[in-house]
Amino acid sequence: MSRPVVAASAIEDGKVPFSWKQFLLKYNILIILLLICVVLSIYTNRFLTQENIINITRQVSINGILAIGMTVVILTGGIDLSVGSLVALSGVVTALLLRDQQMAILAVFPISLFVGLIMGSLNGYFVAYCRAAPFVVTLAMMTAARGLTYVISKGRPISPLPADFLFLGKGNLWIVPIPVIIFLLTFLLGYMLLRYFRIGRYLYAVGGNENAAIVSGINAKKVKLFAYAFSGALCGLAAVILTARVSAGLPQAGQSYELDAIAATVIGGTSLAGGRGRLWGTLVGALLLGVVNNGLDLMEITSFYQQIVKGVIILGAVLMDYKRNS
Repeated sequence: MSRPVVAASAIEDGKVPFSWKQFLLKYNILIILLLICVVLSIYTNRFLTQENIINITRQVSINGILAIGMTVVILTGGIDLSVGSLVALSGVVTALLLRDQQMAILAVFPISLFVGLIMGSLNGYFVAYCRAAPFVVTLAMMTAARGLTYVISKGRPISPLPADFLFLGKGNLWIVPIPVIIFLLTFLLGYMLLRYFRIGRYLYAVGGNENAAIVSGINAKKVKLFAYAFSGALCGLAAVILTARVSAGLPQAGQSYELDAIAATVIGGTSLAGGRGRLWGTLVGALLLGVVNNGLDLMEITSFYQQIVKGVIILGAVLMDYKRNS
């Protein structure tokens, strides 16, 4: 009989009793990431080298940027399968402007974001105002945008590109890769958006209970439109980094990127049902996928088995999401 009294007294004093169960549920992904890092560091002495850590962060940056946009979309209860194709389309447009029009880098950067923004807004329009299923709309956009990319590029890589532009994908600021800096700034923007701005609260509200959000005066259609437009704009940002990194605009770029972005988001704790998620979890999810891929490469495991491992991780994350919501 004494335990409830102690717990009630602690709550009345403003102190919530510590619970290992709640702690593990909240930080399970971070704990798993740390455990994987420990195992890999024991298995191979190449894992914790400065060169390898920099390589992991550089690889994670593109998927991390896309996962931030995917998190915003999934918070509304939607999904975006078109991100890979939008990366390819924005990248090809960027490469063409740089090669054929010799446009300044500072001018190309916003154009790439604008291309992604427009295509993402189309997704949002059909989902929000035409009430079409997000899966169907973004699947159609994935196919159409990929086809448009091949038409614009004529199926060939767009190169060469200016050396100053390539610095965005291959350069470093001291020892920190430029793509990582862009990723961290994007994460900060997304975190502030969800934490401190009204639109962030609206995103959670619409995903949690759209009807209740509408009754409370929230324009759910504009919120959904914003979510897909934001995701599209980040596709344009990721396209700039990818194009600079591979030194060409590739029409086949971005294939399966949508799966990695969804995986990072779900692994990070964002519910596929919408209304529940955490951006720092998405960051950890992207890092976990990057560490796993890197570790399997260091262990010289073929890419076929890597896909199996990634599938198991995604399934585990979905089951955890189901357990949290049940």
